[in-house]
Amino acid sequence: MKKTKILALALMVGLVFGLSSCNPKENEEYNYNAYQKAVNETVNKQKKNNKVILLVAFGSTWQQAFNAFDATVDAYKKAFPGYDVFLSFSSAICINRAAAGENAADGAEIRNYYAPPFWLTAFAQKNVRYSEIVVQSLQVIPGEEYTRVINYIKDFANNANGDLDDDYLSRVVLKLGVPLLQDEDKDVSAVARALDNLYKSQAANDIVAFMGHGNPDSYDTYKANVRYSQLEEALQAINPHYFVGTVDMMENFKPHVYERMAEAGLNTGNRKVYLHPLMSIDGDHGHNDMAGDDLPEKFEGKSYTFADLMAEANEEGEVEDCSWKVFFGANGSGFTCNNSTMIEKGLLELPTVRQIWMNHTQDAIAGEPLDYYHSKNPE
Repeated sequence: MKKTKILALALMVGLVFGLSSCNPKENEEYNYNAYQKAVNETVNKQKKNNKVILLVAFGSTWQQAFNAFDATVDAYKKAFPGYDVFLSFSSAICINRAAAGENAADGAEIRNYYAPPFWLTAFAQKNVRYSEIVVQSLQVIPGEEYTRVINYIKDFANNANGDLDDDYLSRVVLKLGVPLLQDEDKDVSAVARALDNLYKSQAANDIVAFMGHGNPDSYDTYKANVRYSQLEEALQAINPHYFVGTVDMMENFKPHVYERMAEAGLNTGNRKVYLHPLMSIDGDHGHNDMAGDDLPEKFEGKSYTFADLMAEANEEGEVEDCSWKVFFGANGSGFTCNNSTMIEKGLLELPTVRQIWMNHTQDAIAGEPLDYYHSKNPE
C-alpha cells in the first residue's frame, strides 16, 4: 500500500474518531461506553433464542468482504436455527477504517463493526444472559489472531474488568469453534479436496496459486504457519499444479513460490497462473497484494523484466511493493498472469469451504464446555 494512501487513511480515521475532549482518557471512556451501548441495543433488539453464536473475523473494509460476512451470518442462522448469530471484528484498525468508509469511493458501505469483548459483555446483560455462548473463529490457521479469540473468552469468563455477574459466569456454557485449518489431517485434506473440486479445470493445464497471510516467525503462534506447507502438499498430491504462498511467512513469499514452480519445470510453455486469496475474505491483501498493480517505485512508468524484479528481492527473499499479479506476469517469468487470471473470492464465499468452519461450530456445540472460570491460563 502506498505511503500517500496510508497517510490519507490516517487523517480520515482521525476525523471520524476525532477527540471530543482534550483529555484522551475521557475520550476513550466515552467511545467505550458508546460502543457498548450500541452493541447492547443490537443484542436486545435481535435476541430470539437462549443460545448464541459469535463469529470472530479479523475484519475488512471492502464491500465484497461485507457481503461475504453477511452471507456467512445468514448461512449460520439457517444451519443453527436455535441460536442467535452475530459477527465481530478483532482488528481495531479494520473497525475504525470500516466506520470511516475507507473504500467508500469504490462503493463500499460505511459499516460499524465491534470487537468481541463488547458482544460478550452484551450477552451477559441482566435482561439477556444467554445460557450458551459459542465463539467461532473465522481465522484460517490457528496462529496469532486465533490466540486473540482465546484470550477474549478467557477475559470474559474470568470477569477481567470486574463488571459482570460472577454467578452468571459460573453457569454459562462456553464453546469455542476452531479455525479452518486447525487439524493437520482432517482439515487440511478436506480443504484441499474442496479447493480442487472448485478449480480442477484451471489446474488441469495451468497453475492455481493461493495467497495466504501467514505470521512472521516471531508471531508464529502454535507453529501454525506449517499449515500452508501442509496444504500445498495435500493439493499437490492431487495435482502438482497447485501452490500455496503467503505475504508474511518466511521462506514462503511469492519468489519462493516461483522457485518451486520453476523447480517443477512449470515456468515453460507460457502457462497461466491463476491467483486466489487463501483468506476468509477478499479484502485489502487480495485487492492490493495479490491483484493490485503495485510494483517497486523505481520501475513505475518504465519498462522492466522479471529478472529486474527478482533483483529487488530483500534479505528475506521477498520483492516488496510488488503485487503477485505484477510479479508472476512480468515479462520473462515464463507465465501469463493478468486481470483475467485473478480469482477474487475469499474462502467464506466458497460454500463448500465455509462448511468446514460450520462443521467446527457443530463439533464445538457437541463437545465439552470450556472451563476458563477458575484459571486464567488453563492447561
